[in-house]
Parts: sequence; C-alpha cells; structure tokens
Amino acid sequence: MLKQGLELKQTQKLSPLQIQTIKLIELPIQELEQRVKAELEENPVLDDSPAPEKEEGDDEPRDVSIDELDADDPIPSYKLRVNNYGKDERPQYNTFSVKESFTQSLMEQLGFRNLSKHDHDVAAFIIGSLGADGYLRRDIGSIVDDLAFRANIESDEEEVLRLLHLIQEFEPAGVGARDLRECLLLQLAAQNQTEEVRLAETVLRDYFQEFSSKHFHKIIMKLGLSEDEMKAVISRIVKLNPSPGGQIDDSYNDQAQQIVPDFVLDIVDGQMNLSMPRFSIPEIRVNRKYADLLADAQGSSDRQQKEAATFVKQKLDSAKWFVEALKQRQNTLRSTMEAILEYQHDYFIDGEESHLKPMVLKDIAEKTGFDISTISRVVNSKYIETHFGIFPLKSFFSEGLENQDGVEVSTRELKKVLKDCVDSEDKHKPLTDDELVAVMREKGYKVARRTIAKYREQLDIPMSRLRKEL
Repeated sequence: MLKQGLELKQTQKLSPLQIQTIKLIELPIQELEQRVKAELEENPVLDDSPAPEKEEGDDEPRDVSIDELDADDPIPSYKLRVNNYGKDERPQYNTFSVKESFTQSLMEQLGFRNLSKHDHDVAAFIIGSLGADGYLRRDIGSIVDDLAFRANIESDEEEVLRLLHLIQEFEPAGVGARDLRECLLLQLAAQNQTEEVRLAETVLRDYFQEFSSKHFHKIIMKLGLSEDEMKAVISRIVKLNPSPGGQIDDSYNDQAQQIVPDFVLDIVDGQMNLSMPRFSIPEIRVNRKYADLLADAQGSSDRQQKEAATFVKQKLDSAKWFVEALKQRQNTLRSTMEAILEYQHDYFIDGEESHLKPMVLKDIAEKTGFDISTISRVVNSKYIETHFGIFPLKSFFSEGLENQDGVEVSTRELKKVLKDCVDSEDKHKPLTDDELVAVMREKGYKVARRTIAKYREQLDIPMSRLRKEL
C-alpha cells in the first residue's frame, strides 16, 4: 500500500562567494594566476591595466572598498584591489625551450624513407598509435582493423609488421617495442656488436624471466658464465632505457612540472618567518567606462539602458565575489600554514625527520576552525620552501605508531628508517621482511611484518630476492 506524505528537510546551499572560494583554494599558485587571467578576459568590468593619469581639472576619483560595493548606487569611479599579498615583483618563472615532440620526431624520420604513399600512411598510423613511453600496446590485428575503419586504408598483418619493424629502426632506440623484452633487445641491436652485447642479447632473448627474477646463478649455470661476465651483462642491461618515448618531450611539461612554492619559510634568529612573496596577483580594478555606464543608467526609463545596467550589475557582483574569494583564499592558506608550523615547530626549525610528529587533517582543522575538507583542499598541490628543501604540504601529514618507549612517532619517520636499513644492507644477502622487523626493533621501532611489507611497497622497494646482487 502506497502512502503519501510531506517531509521537511533542512539543506545548506552554498553562496556564489563560498563556491568561488572553494574553487580558488584548491588551485596551486600557477593555476591561480591562469584563473585570474581568465577572469580578466571573461569579465569586461574588470581591468588590470594601469589607471589613467588624472588630467588637470579632473576630480579625484574615489576608491571604494569591496565592502562598499553596491551596484544600486551610482558610482562614478572606483577600484578593486587585493592588496594583502607579498610586495615582491611578479615572479619570473624559469623559461623553457619548446622541444621537438616525440611524434613529430618519428614523422620527420619517416619522411626520410623512400616509401609509397600507402606505406607512408600506414606507418604514420602506427606512429600515432604509440604510447607516450614509445611502446605499441595494441595487437597487430587491431591496428589492421583500425586502419580500415578509421583511416579507410586496407592493409594486413604482414604489411603492418613490416612497417613496424621499419619504425623500430628509428631513434630513440627501442621505440615501437611491444613489451619490455623487445624494447631492450632493440636497443642492444643498435649497439656495436661486441661479445658482451651479444651475450646480453642471449640472456634477454632466452632467459628473460630468470633475469627479471634475478635468478642470476641459474643463468650462470646454463650459459657457463663466470660471475664477472654475468656482472658485465647486468651492468650493460640496466643502463638501457625502459621508456624510450620519455627521452623526447611531447608537450610543455617543463612548465607544468616546475614547482613554485606558495609559502616560503625563513628562520631568523631562531624564529620562523612565514611569507608568501611568490604570490603575485595583478591589480584588479573596475573599468571606468562600465562604472560610468551604470551611473548613467540609474533612474533611466530607456529599456536598452536598463538592460545595460542589469548586465553591468551582474558583472559587478561577479567581480565582488571573485576579489573577496581571493582574499579569503589568501587568509585560509596563511592560517592553515601557520597552524602546521606551530604543530610541527621543532621539525621546521631544524628539518630533522625524527622531530616530525604524527599529524592528520583533523589536527589542523581543530587548530584553525576550518572543515577537514577545507584543510584537504589547502594542502593539495601546495608547496613550501624551507631552508632544508621544498616540500608538498601533504608530506607533513602522517599517521602515528608507538615506539618501544611508548612515544608516538610518525609513519614518515618509520619509512625513512626503513629505507636507511635497506640502503645500508649487504646487497649480496639483502634483508627479508622478517629480518627488517628485527633490525627496526633494534633501532627502537616495533613494527609488524605486514607493516614492513606495506611501507616497502609504498617506497617502491622490491622484495629481498629482487634486491639481490652478485
């Protein structure tokens, strides 16, 4: 039996300003600058060009604060400005050269081959099917089908293989491989064919699984090699590039990967001095002609002028929210960073890992009064420059475990100690996870075997058998 009734629910609706602030908080500094530029382009009311100089006889224009903005009042001229940022000049980011793209390089090499138009088109399609790492991950049959359905080119597997082998002769060596083994073999084939190179080829071709599993003594026994010969083969193979496509940049990734810290921490006379000097936002003001347009439209009965006034009012509201959101972003970031510095005071003074206390998002949320979700947005993709390095804010957050003295230590400290243990081990007899548990216990850290395995995986440290060397 169906019943119908009314239910009263209370929901919270975010204001445009809150939505704007949340979006800006998430952005790292470089993306924020792009966002400001986009806002200047999209909102004709906003202007970042220098204000015109006052001519003789002109009245002094009135500056109005953000709180005074009211589009219902005639305002002859005013300026919006975010003036609580660092006073440093606009940062000159490292310039980057436009590198030849991976695909472009291969296409140029293809152009030097004397091919028919059909073969050229098929080879170009294969090049376009390569991944960013230079591998062909798709099977030959799928390439043939795609040539027919997507490019209207009839081909067959034999032809595609022939042209793939042609591409595999291109630079960088190893390009066009279908798996790691083929990639390494292609690179060896491009080298001078010394006895050592031919032996390395034999190992990869016939004993790739044993080599990958570091069962070197099995290879020595089967091929009748000495340990020195095996060491030479290993040395030759590990110098090969497993990702040939990574040698050539396929975009402007230099700029994207460049880190520009949102915060800079200096230690002056033993005191922490936090600044945001790299944060440079252009002066934002209202274009005077739109202010004049709004003033002229006030009280007018003209329909077009009323529509113009409505448009300007909407843009003024948008400008007001944007500038206020910038201010709130600045204050939120600074308050959060100051709370982190206070919580991790000893660590930031000397950079000693053992002084880094366990800290979770909730700890900083309680200190600042912000929501955990806000703290999460602040620390994501943000960096701080200290006297001992540049670090992402999220690296300072970690769970805690007790040591043998009952003192809680951060998982970051535990991982560092674990990595040091592995780095200093005898590579001829690498430590097993059980042995690492014992070593960590000797150092005062009581950690379970499963925890060691988890941290080892997070640190990209292979199991002991794969760390073994001859």
